[in-house]
Amino acid sequence: MAMQSMNPATGAHNAEFDLWDEATIEQTVTDAGMLWTQWAKEVPLEHRCQLLKRLGDVLLDDREPLAELITLEMGKLYKEALAEVDKCAQLCDYYAEKAPEFLADEPLESGGSRSYLTYKPLGVVLGVMPWNFPLWQVFRFAVPTITAGNIALVKHASNVPQCALAIEEVFRKAGYPEGVYQHMLISASQVEPVIRNKVIKAVSLTGSEPAGRKVAAVAGSELKKCVLELGGSDAFVILDDVDMATVVAGAVKGRFQNCGQSCIAAKRFIVDAYRHDEFVAQFKEAVESQLQAGDPMDADTTLAPMARQDLLEELDAQVQKSVQMGATLVTGGYQLDCPGSYYAPTILTDVTSAMPAYHEEMFGPVATVLKASEPAHAVGLANATDFGLGGSVWGKDAATCETIARNIESGASYVNSITFSDPRLPFGGIRHSGYGRELSREGIREFTNIKTIYIH
Repeated sequence: MAMQSMNPATGAHNAEFDLWDEATIEQTVTDAGMLWTQWAKEVPLEHRCQLLKRLGDVLLDDREPLAELITLEMGKLYKEALAEVDKCAQLCDYYAEKAPEFLADEPLESGGSRSYLTYKPLGVVLGVMPWNFPLWQVFRFAVPTITAGNIALVKHASNVPQCALAIEEVFRKAGYPEGVYQHMLISASQVEPVIRNKVIKAVSLTGSEPAGRKVAAVAGSELKKCVLELGGSDAFVILDDVDMATVVAGAVKGRFQNCGQSCIAAKRFIVDAYRHDEFVAQFKEAVESQLQAGDPMDADTTLAPMARQDLLEELDAQVQKSVQMGATLVTGGYQLDCPGSYYAPTILTDVTSAMPAYHEEMFGPVATVLKASEPAHAVGLANATDFGLGGSVWGKDAATCETIARNIESGASYVNSITFSDPRLPFGGIRHSGYGRELSREGIREFTNIKTIYIH
């Protein structure tokens, strides 16, 4: 059985790789367990941070070929791929500076003469990573996990094996000991026995809700720490006092960057009834005029292909079923007649709670527009979802926007900004969007033993 790499922009075959057998998997996990003692106890944090600075330098040295590989394997616009590599380098610089502060002993008040928290690594951590940000998602997991003193084993998405191997090479070039970061060429069906291996102490998954349920069930049965970053159906709340040109620009970027294939993309546009028709008309005009399909390597292309044809077909089925149930198709709703997995940017209105476009995550270039009678109704619509990852609120009254942002049930809420991830801001969701946090101080502490020391 082999792992296939395809070009989403052309449908051409890139490469294939044989999956590891059980013996290779077992030996890799065993070796990781033996390496961890040396990495955690013999390599001081100061040296790990020095390696991290070098890791960022290597990423910038190799940014063009890495970005080209991202575009080749998952279809991302080349200019967006370059930004992804740069963001990974920024992550390295951030933790190289902040890790000593985040992992320092923390004094506590108690009845003893001295008490404090200390943060110790857990051991070997398995990361199960997605394809939509082939470098960023992996670095977001691996950088803080490794810097805290753990070993990272990574099962990357099956459609980006060359990106996975390139990441391993970046760590190697930066001078990390062999095996501190290790990619595993395994399928989804091979993940469970790895989680159950006694050497594995924790697991992190970024991916779909069904995948999260499976991984969490296995990790839970083994009483192992688990962090899940799953899907989202983020609300983009538009109040009646907005500057419409600013909002439409944010809506196009917030929904359609990365071809809409982002867990924190704006997916449900909840618009004050007074401005609803105006927004829909201007949003439609902007989408139809600004998003042009083409070669993702071309700087003039503004609409990338979807990563896989099966994902496009799933998205189209959600759209067609919603339309059959009464949703209005404002624009789009079909696969473009050209090579590759291109889907026309789509806007749906008149969506009801029974439709897939209302209650399911639309992971691609499809926007759902809902009408709100007042701010309280907008909050209710924003929270009428099983997901809870991010969301944004747009309006001129700062106090009203902030109140709505605080009342949206999600891991993050942004005011007059699209939702985004930033190394300085904790990232994660609630409910069906998962649990645990990545990035910032909380992210580097997730896979540590937060240990109390009490001295009398």
